[in-house]
Amino acid sequence: MTGPSQTAPGYFAQLGRILWHAVTQVLRPPAHSRRAEAARHWAKRSLAFGALTAVVIIALMYLLDVYEIGLMPPRGTASLWPLRIVTDFGKSEYVLWVLFALLIFIMLVAPRLRGVSRAIWLSVGTRVQYIFLTVGVAVILGELLKGTIGRGRPFVGGAANAFHYSHFSWSEIYASFPSGHATTSFALAFAVGALWPRLRMLMIAYAVIICCSRLVLLAHHPSDVVAGGLLGWIVAMAMRYWFAARHLAFTIRPGGETVPLPGPSWGHVKRVAREAIAP
Repeated sequence: MTGPSQTAPGYFAQLGRILWHAVTQVLRPPAHSRRAEAARHWAKRSLAFGALTAVVIIALMYLLDVYEIGLMPPRGTASLWPLRIVTDFGKSEYVLWVLFALLIFIMLVAPRLRGVSRAIWLSVGTRVQYIFLTVGVAVILGELLKGTIGRGRPFVGGAANAFHYSHFSWSEIYASFPSGHATTSFALAFAVGALWPRLRMLMIAYAVIICCSRLVLLAHHPSDVVAGGLLGWIVAMAMRYWFAARHLAFTIRPGGETVPLPGPSWGHVKRVAREAIAP
């Protein structure tokens, strides 16, 4: 007779192996033969783009931050309630919990599959893992920068002031730079766009909308959201290199360009999902 006590150990043994593999595949030593080329390619682009963006951030602090505050509606304006809903789509807690729940679902379902179906399902899991780690690392770095820099939010101190700081305060009112919502939304946008280039412009539009909502709600200065976007981009590209160097979700072309590996089609994913949840 076959009962739960006999089938459960097999399921949990497979689940344990799948979880262990998901962790070790990301931590194993890099093996791609072109990883040095990719590192140089990424470093060159990151330094150039980062330096240019840093100049923009400094210019915004001196030329636009205070002026922009005066253009926005007063804080607490009742008609802005739709923006208060929209802005939550860039909240790190919500984004990370959704990605984490999706990862857990993929892991729990994987032991029910066999052969090609399992391989397809786990390839999706690797891509979700990349997005989750990108957003997670970006958020952690952003929080460290916020607490260390301690830039005051608009109107902290009673007046518009782009240079109101309380370093190492680790206080919410001195957590303006960089914008956490901008970091989260741009890390998510660039990670998704790196995997599925056709979605790149849609995801960038999403990130820009989130950033604009932070400005209109007077939660951040313009330089805060630009800095958050830069941080999200840098982390997304660094994590892309990390995965590509281990032949995960990405590969490296001659010359160092990193491109996504062909993944399962949406039709294949739906078919496998139906197979996985079928009784």
